[in-house]
Amino acid sequence: MSLALLTLALIAFYPAIYVTRRVRRIRRQQTQSRARIFDGLGISLADSHRKRVVGFFHPYCNAGGGGERVLWTAIEHIQRTEREIVCVVYSGDTDATKEAIIDKVKARFDIALVPETLAFVFLNSRYLVEDSTWPRFTLLGQSLGSMYMAWEAMSKLIPDLYIDTMGYAFTFHVVQWIGRIPIGAYVHYPTISTNMISRVRTRQRGHTNSDAISSSFLLSLGKLMYYRIFMYYYSRSLRSAAFVMCNSSWTKNHVDSILQYTDPVLDALHALPPWFLLKWISDTRTSAPREARIVYPPCDTRDVAQFPLQDREKVILSLAQFRPEKDHFAQLQAFSILLNSHTEYKDTGASPLKLVLIGGCRNADDAARVDSLRALAKELMIEDQVQFILNASYSNVLEWLSKASVGLSTMVDEHFGINVVEFMAAGVIPVTHASGGPLNDIVVPFNGEPTGKSKLPGYHATTPQTFAEALHQAFTLPPDAELAMRERARTWAVQRFSEEEFVKGWDASDWKIWMVSGLT
Repeated sequence: MSLALLTLALIAFYPAIYVTRRVRRIRRQQTQSRARIFDGLGISLADSHRKRVVGFFHPYCNAGGGGERVLWTAIEHIQRTEREIVCVVYSGDTDATKEAIIDKVKARFDIALVPETLAFVFLNSRYLVEDSTWPRFTLLGQSLGSMYMAWEAMSKLIPDLYIDTMGYAFTFHVVQWIGRIPIGAYVHYPTISTNMISRVRTRQRGHTNSDAISSSFLLSLGKLMYYRIFMYYYSRSLRSAAFVMCNSSWTKNHVDSILQYTDPVLDALHALPPWFLLKWISDTRTSAPREARIVYPPCDTRDVAQFPLQDREKVILSLAQFRPEKDHFAQLQAFSILLNSHTEYKDTGASPLKLVLIGGCRNADDAARVDSLRALAKELMIEDQVQFILNASYSNVLEWLSKASVGLSTMVDEHFGINVVEFMAAGVIPVTHASGGPLNDIVVPFNGEPTGKSKLPGYHATTPQTFAEALHQAFTLPPDAELAMRERARTWAVQRFSEEEFVKGWDASDWKIWMVSGLT
């Protein structure tokens, strides 16, 4: 009996022993890992002792979206102000080279990076965080996948400070366990929010709550329990960070509530075997942040603010990656309603009204989504007045921003909305969903002055019908009111959401202090 129990004990503890030995081996190999990174940058052994490494975890760094602008602006700022810091990006873009990524950053964002202090650690396990890998239990699967990616990242290089700029909070446990280093986060969108839980509780259909779930009491109850458990561990993950930045008041409100989240039932469960073995997940740092700091993303306000405000073309512009949550389908439906309700917009003249959709196309799923959008435009018989532009260059985006009249954003609970800021700075009147960052931070009253038919430098809507009505209002503003709206929108966007404001907020997070504290 004793031999059998001993055998079972060895079987149970062997994985833990094996993993512990692997972690020790990873730590021992870090001297060689850092030497390879420095050697690839042309940094001599004598100079390497003065260098410090900041690691940015951003598996989709080459996607060309608003989150990537945050990443590259932060890195460019560090390169310009901190000569002894080497920035390392953990990327899953294995099909791109360092040179190609730098060139794309310049073409897409007009950000010039210094190759001598920038290195990439390419990860082969990015497929583990793809939606297609986890058709069921997507949140759980992607979170576990991100933890494996963090293991691969730390196996290749442990930095002096780890900053997640894409939203993979579950990586913090792995990084802290292996690297024993400070961790920071820039949160664009919480992985799970109280809004998501509320939709499941009220059985409301949405992007994160399908018809099959919302129409079933039992499935809704099961998903609610799943979300409750997930929120518990997500809260513990965020508390592992030394500092947390977020991109809007909407995100901050959710993150702050998540940081304070607790569950007495799950807390008690962790005191019992075998769940106490997961205690390392629920433990938090004594220095865990009590609240997040708002650091508005850097927006392109320099070049676009020079565009003329008058003589705009009859163009409705959409700037958004072709992801499901951006809801391009609602844009096509709203445009169709607009054309059918007001026939003067139809293709009958020399310069008909056009809807131009510009966005990044990351993978096969996005490409298939674009095909579906093209099919819908044809079905609605509006394809002649709709134009799709995929993976546009920076200069091409600027060209459209300089001549468009109205900007359209239909995402529900958009965490911030860099595209909306770009609209306003360029003098494009925004029409956005009445939620998230566009509602609370961006399209807000400026100096309390009314603007035409709206008290805002733009319009809010919630359904395709109300979006169509808002678009019509924007195109029928009296000339003086239209110009006043464009001017106030530009002034607000330039003074509030510039790159200068972003770097001030970034430095106010005290990331340098935490990096130094991690070395002592």
